[in-house]
Amino acid sequence: MTLSELCIRRPVMTVLLSLATVIAGSVAYFKIPVAALPSFNTPIISVTASLPGASPENMASAVALPLEKEFSTIDGIKIISSNSTLGATSVTLEFNNDRDIDKAAVDVQAALLRAQKRLPIEMTIPPSYRKINPADTPVIIIRMSSPSISLSEINDYAENLMAPNLSTISGVSQVNVYGAKRYAIRVSAQPDALGNRNITMDELAAAINKANTNSPIGTLDGPRQLITIYANPQLVKAE
Repeated sequence: MTLSELCIRRPVMTVLLSLATVIAGSVAYFKIPVAALPSFNTPIISVTASLPGASPENMASAVALPLEKEFSTIDGIKIISSNSTLGATSVTLEFNNDRDIDKAAVDVQAALLRAQKRLPIEMTIPPSYRKINPADTPVIIIRMSSPSISLSEINDYAENLMAPNLSTISGVSQVNVYGAKRYAIRVSAQPDALGNRNITMDELAAAINKANTNSPIGTLDGPRQLITIYANPQLVKAE
């Protein structure tokens, strides 16, 4: 007896089963959670490393390659890809879907520690990693420009006024400012003048750093309180 014959011979059962299916589907439909950016863990980890001044070729051979060799020993890795630019390398690790992302992060951290001795000694900042979350994708990107004020002033406006105000809006999780050009004083040295005074570029840089500190210059220890003395010795012009 086929299914169609059974349904024809027993119409009551067929109707009841159809109603039960419709009711169950309706209940399931209204109970399914819906979100524009659902929260879930993706088995992808991104590793970044920087070595200022190194060419993309050097970053690929001296940084990306040792990292990839260490990452290849981690269980559950499906794809390893890297991208090297001037002074920076990014390595993306994609794991199998059944791999626990938290345990994978622990393995990645251990691999970074093992690879540390194979990386260039000039790399003073160790590589870092982060778990990729699609919910971190920006929802709105605001571009700012002005024909009348400088880029540093635009950056100051974005960081100190716009970003704090946007962060107070209900539903906003995070506000980031990218592409900033912060105010800075650029020093152009005169090689002949330095040579006449037997001053090297390293000594000049050390003197500028020493004269441009932003820290307490002393304290006053009174009978009841301790007062910290601050000054503003930061450089604003050439002297």
